[in-house]
Amino acid sequence: MNEQNQNQVLKNYFLGWQCRIRQQAVRNDEGRPCEGMRADLFVKVSDKNLGPLVTNIVLKESAEITSEFRHVVMKTHDPKIRRESALKILCSAYYQYPKDFDDSLTATFGADSELADLLVAQQSCKLVLRQYNQTFELQCQVQELSESDSNFQATYWHNRMFNATMPAHVRIIEFTPDWDISVADPSVQAA
Repeated sequence: MNEQNQNQVLKNYFLGWQCRIRQQAVRNDEGRPCEGMRADLFVKVSDKNLGPLVTNIVLKESAEITSEFRHVVMKTHDPKIRRESALKILCSAYYQYPKDFDDSLTATFGADSELADLLVAQQSCKLVLRQYNQTFELQCQVQELSESDSNFQATYWHNRMFNATMPAHVRIIEFTPDWDISVADPSVQAA
């Protein structure tokens, strides 16, 4: 198998893995972030793990679902009703089709986050995600999303459904893996 195909296999396997663990979290643990959603975070200027960093995955075509997320948040201030509505949406077919998801991860930071400042300044990082004897080391390019970006909106409204105390002004950082230099352990093979 050539390198380009192997990179595609790694990317597809990662997205399938992320969808499976997120489905399980939604169905079995009320959507609480599981281990595989919390990344260890490493940057060049520090030898310390700066995580855990709770990550999101976003649909490639997210406008419709973002509208649903926003509706859930705006219709009630009751966190229990929001959570129940969010779980209902996410338990359905939301995570059924990994190919429908963008391969970037997003994370939410406070408006004055020094960690977000560091990530933006570094422009790259390594995210390590692990669960069920599977580990991914993703070498990522980093960018801060503008509020008008569809991935910003999808991440923001998704997180607001679960976090009633989330401030109105946040920063959302996107992590785009470089599949040429990212790895899985154990390694991933084509089916």
